[in-house]
Amino acid sequence: MRLQVVLLDALGTLLELEPPAPHLCAELAARGTVISEAEAAAALRAEIAYYRAHHDKAVDGAALAKLRDRCTAVLAGALPEHARDTPDLRGALLASLRFRPYPEVPEVLGALRAAGLRLVVVSNWDVSLHEALARTGLTPLLDGAISSAEAGAAKPAPAIFARALALAGDIAPGAAVHVGDDAALDVAGACAAGIAPVLVLRDGAVSPDGIPTLRDLRALPELLTTYPQGR
Repeated sequence: MRLQVVLLDALGTLLELEPPAPHLCAELAARGTVISEAEAAAALRAEIAYYRAHHDKAVDGAALAKLRDRCTAVLAGALPEHARDTPDLRGALLASLRFRPYPEVPEVLGALRAAGLRLVVVSNWDVSLHEALARTGLTPLLDGAISSAEAGAAKPAPAIFARALALAGDIAPGAAVHVGDDAALDVAGACAAGIAPVLVLRDGAVSPDGIPTLRDLRALPELLTTYPQGR
């Protein structure tokens, strides 16, 4: 079966989170509150853990706003006492969470689309996934995106991959490849859905046996030439 679509994870594959603690310190300082980077990092760890456990509930704008309010409350509770009443703490939190594409990503996505492949992002994320892709300039390079919040299922569940294939044009699993950075979520999920996996290990970790592995996405177009190609 000819390869028609490449599914792509977002965070860790296409996007990276800039170190948020320095940004949070700067945002709080602009609001008259001074904390250390270690204190900011500890508070952010608590907030991120809460977010990851609850992001699938943010299925629309109203639910996302409520989630962000709860995340702000978690952050406040983990900050030093003098910082908890900082004005517009929610704004400071959101401003400190900045995503950027890995350097090679725009060129690689352009090459894949030039080869006639459809590109769909599949991510365990709230409904703001589309906002993040647009803000980082990736939306014009993609054919679509589906978040776990929208799909009602999170990787590694096969259901989110099925939604992505439908979004790509009702493509069969055998005509797809999924590229992601997490063996338990991306590789296992793709295999369960009947999709060939590619694992991205930017940290140089040892790859599982038998799984095509990349250190970044630069070699992805060449790797995919080993699959039958077609428009």
